[in-house]
Amino acid sequence: MFRKFHIQMTIFSTFITSTILVLMAIACLFISEKGTRDNIYTSFRDNASSCIAHLENQTLISHQWIQKTENSYGLHIDIRDNGNPLFFQKLNPDAEVSDAMEKAAEISRDTQGLDLTTTGNMITKTAYFKMAPYYAATALIPKKQGTLSVIILYPLDSLNRQLATQRFFFAGAVLAAIAALGVFSWFFTRKMILPLAESQRKQTQFIAAASHELRSPLAVILSGISALKKAEAEEQPRFLSLIEKEGTRMSRLVNDMLSLANADNHSWTMFPSSCELDTLLLDTYEKYDSLMAKKHLRFHINLPASSLSPCICDPGRISQVLGILLDNAISYVPEGGTVCLSLEETESNFRISVSDNGPGIPDEAKKTIFQRFYRASDSRNDKSHFGLGLCIAKEIIVLHKGSIAVTDAPESGALFLIRLPK
Repeated sequence: MFRKFHIQMTIFSTFITSTILVLMAIACLFISEKGTRDNIYTSFRDNASSCIAHLENQTLISHQWIQKTENSYGLHIDIRDNGNPLFFQKLNPDAEVSDAMEKAAEISRDTQGLDLTTTGNMITKTAYFKMAPYYAATALIPKKQGTLSVIILYPLDSLNRQLATQRFFFAGAVLAAIAALGVFSWFFTRKMILPLAESQRKQTQFIAAASHELRSPLAVILSGISALKKAEAEEQPRFLSLIEKEGTRMSRLVNDMLSLANADNHSWTMFPSSCELDTLLLDTYEKYDSLMAKKHLRFHINLPASSLSPCICDPGRISQVLGILLDNAISYVPEGGTVCLSLEETESNFRISVSDNGPGIPDEAKKTIFQRFYRASDSRNDKSHFGLGLCIAKEIIVLHKGSIAVTDAPESGALFLIRLPK
């Protein structure tokens, strides 16, 4: 499912970004081509104006000047003295250019209002226009002996080649950019989808584990009810006690799951206040001292000799975290073991630790011990734990902007270290 979604997201992302890129490239190309055309046209007008100005000031027209000007500026120049073409031009006939000259004269007369056959002008008249595939300029220059008519053409072949080359490079750059965007979109959407895939995987595992955990007490309750219907009066209290015990166990599991759901939805209620952590740990110690003794465990508490700064936290939630850690110690540390509850203050945080000299936690399990429904392999049959406690503890500490980690204790057991910021 996610592979198909990945491909669809890649195509969609590439299409959207490529469309934007193409539109921007077209806009840039349009501006660039317009600038190129304007520059070429301006250059043509300047060159044509220079030629006309030169002809105005000359009484003799050199064939060498005409040839040099045409070669230098890429122009075709047709000059007629009182309607008669120059001898030089008669020696170099070009049918295509001649037809273009006649067409330019017609356009100049019909659209620009400048008739090159008019005589008796007192001032020079000029016209500039575009005539595919040329830029054209026409002029009537008055002379003492009559009138000089001039037609100047600039072929647009070089401009069209320049624009074609420019479009080719633009298209190549756009195609290369689209290919790069496709590759980028593939990895980018993959990075976006990975958390979704991981979330779905964890959700599937969570549902499977929750179903497994709920199936056991439900089966016991249903079988107890079935047996209760058939049992004698003196046997019914035993079945009722069993049903109550499993119902309490199921209620605890449901409450834990609701706590995690609230944490996921960021709707977990917190009541932060100024708290004396040493007093909180003493209360926790007194609450669990009898439970430790019942399990034949030695329970110690280490508190700083000097007074501590108050900690802004939710005392109830921190007590819940300590209860989870101490419940785990009671369950996993064998009889005769030691459990130690400690507190210290540093410049930046408070450090609460729960350590024991039990079997410890393997290194490979340290990375997954805070995952939901995780339990050590040797504790799978312990029905008092569902593998949610440490996950809930971590969520609570994260809400306090702190951290919780597990390491090896000095006496080969486990040490859980909680850091709460000041």
